[in-house]
Amino acid sequence: MTEHSKPQGPLAGVRVIEMGTLIAGPFGARLLAEFGAGVIKIEVPKKGDPIRNWRVLCNGTSLWWYVQSRNKKCITLDCSAPEGLDALKLLLADADVLIENFRPGTLEKWGLTKEVLEEINPKLIVSRVSGFGQTGPYSDRAGFGAVGESMGGIRYLTGYPGQAPTRMGISLGDSVAGLYSVIGILMALYHRDINTKNGQTGEGQVIDVALYEAVFSLMESMVPEYDQKQVIRERTGSVLQGIAPSNVYMTKEGKYAVIAANSDVIVQRLLKLMKRDDLLNDERFSSNEQRVRHMTFIDELIGAWSGTLSLAECLEQLNAHDIPAGPIYSIADIFSDPQYQARDMLLDISHPDFGQLKVPGIIPKLSKTPGAVNWLGPRLGEHNTEVLREIGLSDSQIRKMAEKGII
Repeated sequence: MTEHSKPQGPLAGVRVIEMGTLIAGPFGARLLAEFGAGVIKIEVPKKGDPIRNWRVLCNGTSLWWYVQSRNKKCITLDCSAPEGLDALKLLLADADVLIENFRPGTLEKWGLTKEVLEEINPKLIVSRVSGFGQTGPYSDRAGFGAVGESMGGIRYLTGYPGQAPTRMGISLGDSVAGLYSVIGILMALYHRDINTKNGQTGEGQVIDVALYEAVFSLMESMVPEYDQKQVIRERTGSVLQGIAPSNVYMTKEGKYAVIAANSDVIVQRLLKLMKRDDLLNDERFSSNEQRVRHMTFIDELIGAWSGTLSLAECLEQLNAHDIPAGPIYSIADIFSDPQYQARDMLLDISHPDFGQLKVPGIIPKLSKTPGAVNWLGPRLGEHNTEVLREIGLSDSQIRKMAEKGII
């Protein structure tokens, strides 16, 4: 891989050390790297991040890896060895942010307590992502995203009535936790640097993100509903509970359209489109409260109409009448969709093993300081020499660390 250019973007100049594996921590670090932060990812020597071997492999490496670790510089370092820990301390001394998603207590086992980290670098912002947070009776439990999703409430709601809860098909809890990590980091950077600008001492702080809490934060009005009315929201399949009509409806070739006509004005447009003017003044359609009471009747009515049309015909008519609707896309559908292409959401990036590899585009889209994909996930230990030289280690020291298996 060629020498990487200096990162550009709104976070250019921010130095991040990533000590995470798999999803939550690395996902957050990836977002920072996409907007210019200089991210150095630390991996275990010889093995690396397990995500290198997850899901679909190509040339012996996970295709997910190339996305999750894009724009990062990757080094290997055994932080449990004295020389490795010393190197880590040198990296942290010049960093702005540390992201880690170990089980709570791991940093402390290496002697990197809050007090030690503050001594090394009082301006360091530390984002700690874990299953249950750094405190509380569950804090020492192992907590993958599946557990966070379950105890955060979303798995209870996912699936059909009377059937076992299902998962979403992606690692949603990890990604949401990674997003909260980034939000916390950006707020902490602002707090630190605005204080410095105002003549005060800029200080770092610790950000504590728990997977189950990240998922729990998505649970809309469930807390006050249970507190005041003892309502326990249950699984409702494809229906949006308490809102109607909003469901998936089969078309004549067996495909599905999502139709969200869940407002008084929109449902009137839908009735006219379906040529059911006879129902425009029907009390069952007069308000959301009434529509929810007659949801089965309304869904059957819409389904009978959609079943007479192809998916393309159905969506064309719905869009022409300003009724929110869309197809349910597979990745194959996404690849051929002009909206994705127009918004640069499928990028072709050069890589020595592939020539060109398609990867997801960047969000959010900033008008003056947009993010970018500068390179894809590096090889294991690709930047060892470059990074260790930057913190003052000699080639002789680096060679000896390699001989001992520390890098």
